[in-house]
Amino acid sequence: MTRFENKVWLSSPTMHGDEIKYIYEAYETNWMSTIGENINEAERLICELVGCKYAVALSSGTSALHLAVKLSGVQRGDNVFCSDLTFSATVNPVVYEGGNPIFIDSEYDTWNMDPVALEKAFELYPGTKLVIVANLYGTPAKLDEITAICEKHGATVIEDAAESLGATYKGKQTGTFGKYNVISFNGNKIITGSSGGMLLTDDFEAATKVRKWSTQSRENAPWYQHEEIGYNYRMSNVIAGVVRGQIPYLEDHIARKKAIYERYKEGFKGLPVTMNPYNPAIMEPNFWLSCMLIDRKAMCKQALGDLEAHYISEPGKTCPIEILETLEKYNVEGRPIWKPMHLQPIYENNPIITRKGEKSGICISEDIFYRGLCLPSDIKMSSDVQDKIIDIVKSCFN
Repeated sequence: MTRFENKVWLSSPTMHGDEIKYIYEAYETNWMSTIGENINEAERLICELVGCKYAVALSSGTSALHLAVKLSGVQRGDNVFCSDLTFSATVNPVVYEGGNPIFIDSEYDTWNMDPVALEKAFELYPGTKLVIVANLYGTPAKLDEITAICEKHGATVIEDAAESLGATYKGKQTGTFGKYNVISFNGNKIITGSSGGMLLTDDFEAATKVRKWSTQSRENAPWYQHEEIGYNYRMSNVIAGVVRGQIPYLEDHIARKKAIYERYKEGFKGLPVTMNPYNPAIMEPNFWLSCMLIDRKAMCKQALGDLEAHYISEPGKTCPIEILETLEKYNVEGRPIWKPMHLQPIYENNPIITRKGEKSGICISEDIFYRGLCLPSDIKMSSDVQDKIIDIVKSCFN
């Protein structure tokens, strides 16, 4: 099999033409800063799509998470329960506000926060008032169970839906299950602005506060008056033009992502692997990234350090690092699964709670990281190219 001449990307932006029209509109009207029709329309369209009352366009999903944590009233030393298997942006804003992240293990049904482990965490750390739950790779967590547990314990929920825009849980859009919710328009997301994010809420006062905080907390005065700390977090009207142009194509992107997922699932039949799971009876992911998990019995020896990895090839067996290195030889981009937060050097002293309590032995998030990988999921990838990628993965088991 020959190496691909053009790089096959994990998930690159897909433009349709409307985006440049709105960018040009911002240019022509000279609204190039953080005010303009593109921002207003992008916020309105997302509210209409998701089913929330208010959307505040911000410079990134991380800035939206930061302001959601600030809205939740986190004080220095407060414990916050966070998904363990996620990108660091889910967790870092807790530390911005002086909070103490406590990580909640995953479960195998969705790879997301385990409700049983969350309940155990409340037993171990009673009085915790904030939970941040992420929807991994576009698949919703068990959101009803998690929100019910939080309601029982009087805790606020922030839903990190950065990866799951357009996904539904029991017919309801993700990004609506928390008191404060976050989506992202980063360059590799299912729709993009090249950057950007939004905070979503049904709370008018919260949305008003975020608009103020995100524009340096300027007071309504004839001069620059500041009575609280603010941030330069508002989305640019130019970036909002890209987002505005992308929103009408979300359903098309999801359909094409799902076709990629199903093609992998069919192509891997007979291999000792499974795809990232979901329950079709209660949820419909947006299939942002297609991922695979290698069966334990088919894993060759693999050792993962902080900055390097090693493996020993074995006939009939493979491991994520071997597959990723093989894909790279053919000019194909894959990615490891997110490394769990409790394994990160900056958080290695923070607790991890499994369904049995404090960590003892390997936890599920570690196991998924050790045996899993993200496959190329770019919607511009042809079926012929994907078939060749499937053959490359199969070759690693020979």
